[in-house]
Amino acid sequence: MLADLLFQYSDIFSPLNLFRYITVRAAFAAITALLFSFVIGPRIIDYLRKNQLGEEIRTDGPDTHQVKKGTPTMGGIIVLGATFVSLLLWAKLSNFYIQLLFLATFWMGVVGFIDDYLKVVKKMKKGLIARYKLIGQITLGLIIGSLLYFNPELNARDIHDSTTIPFFKNWMFSFEILYIPMVVFVITGFSNAVNLTDGLDGLASGLVAISMLAIAGISYVTGHVNFSTYLNIVYLPGSGELAVYCLGIFGAAMGFLWFNTHPAEVFMGDTGSLALGSTLGAAAVLIKKEFLLVLIGGVFVAETISVIIQTSYFKYTRKKYGEGKRVFLMTPIHHHFELKGWRESKVVVRFWIIGALLALFSLATFKIR
Repeated sequence: MLADLLFQYSDIFSPLNLFRYITVRAAFAAITALLFSFVIGPRIIDYLRKNQLGEEIRTDGPDTHQVKKGTPTMGGIIVLGATFVSLLLWAKLSNFYIQLLFLATFWMGVVGFIDDYLKVVKKMKKGLIARYKLIGQITLGLIIGSLLYFNPELNARDIHDSTTIPFFKNWMFSFEILYIPMVVFVITGFSNAVNLTDGLDGLASGLVAISMLAIAGISYVTGHVNFSTYLNIVYLPGSGELAVYCLGIFGAAMGFLWFNTHPAEVFMGDTGSLALGSTLGAAAVLIKKEFLLVLIGGVFVAETISVIIQTSYFKYTRKKYGEGKRVFLMTPIHHHFELKGWRESKVVVRFWIIGALLALFSLATFKIR
């Protein structure tokens, strides 16, 4: 790792001592990922375009989206590539938390890539069968949940099966034997939630960037003994390193947004959305902020709930009245506002604003207790 190499020469050139600080390395991770996206992004987009690896637009979506047919997809490769490069350069790869978060990103990145490959290259309309995606998500959750539940250090402190509760000081909620299923639920849920949200140009990538920025800040204070003591939150030695990873994703997402903003030159596809969603869920699990994630990722949660409400109500009314009825004009809910007459860019920016407000409020909960 570049940071370790530079730090070795701090005795010769004292300014290199800066690279032992998480804040410095996190900032460089964001900058590296951003610049990498700018450099490699156009090349990947050109490759996808030349090989006609374009998106197939669903026929049951808004009619206005049909003009996007053929837009290069699988752009999540840009985000993941930029993230991994910044990770290799600036993060401590021996860190337990970094290893688990990398597993979450890489695992679902592979699952998403297979899905995109089957749809775009093999022209299989449905791509990877839904149950196979679910098996991949559940397996990832089981692995991460088990590694945390049976972690000797967390067991010694009796916090291996617990999480923190927003608005309450020093109150840990224990899931006991339900801890591993809870981890599976969070990772699977947010992996799918980001995937559902990825329906408008720049919507998912912008919201992921906002959420990761908040998670980075929380990770830093969670891994800092003085700040965690001052804020009366659980102290997890080593978890501060996650700030480097999360800011790397922030930089990568912002760099991708340069090409993904309306009108999008490239879509992230399942390669990006499934990987980023699982990473967001796993990061919250690692720092014991599963409940707070509902607030940080509130837009993702709302998008998912809108689909659940729509499908449930439609099935209920069809069974009771013989004709299915809808609560929203179309789901996920961003399509509802499109059909209400909002321009796509207006929906996206307003959802970003809501996401930013929720992220700021989530940080404020550390003092409102």
